[in-house]
Amino acid sequence: MAEAVNEKQAAGEELLQLVSFNIGDEEFGVDILHVQEINRMLEVTRVPNAPAYVDGVINLRGRVIPIIDLRRRFGMERKEHDKNTRIVVVELSGRVLGFVVDAVREVLRIPRSVTEPPPHLVGVGRGEYIKAVGKLDDRLLILLDLEKVLGAGN
Repeated sequence: MAEAVNEKQAAGEELLQLVSFNIGDEEFGVDILHVQEINRMLEVTRVPNAPAYVDGVINLRGRVIPIIDLRRRFGMERKEHDKNTRIVVVELSGRVLGFVVDAVREVLRIPRSVTEPPPHLVGVGRGEYIKAVGKLDDRLLILLDLEKVLGAGN
């Protein structure tokens, strides 16, 4: 796993620790402090009358956890799960939820200074879920606001 920034650059700067993952060709990140664990895809039990973006629930060591499909949440086309598909389990405001991603990439430490608010035109669709955009050397990392992604409508 590559470090996004060397220690010399980061000295004195606030670092964000993120778990990065892919959905399609886009790379997203969430604060590592919210992430409890990352699991391979498990069997999901459908829940009647759940919103379309809720896949269902899983039994994780005796705990029933709701599972959200981020592709559906973002209005993207559904994709068959494969060997890289993961469930990222997070705790948010005392609730534990999981969300399905195409693949988990890495744990990153980036200076807050390389992030900026999302462009104003991003206010439609997925834009409401974006907290910031991180500018890394060769790519952009979309930082998600988990409260909005997982909280709205749940």
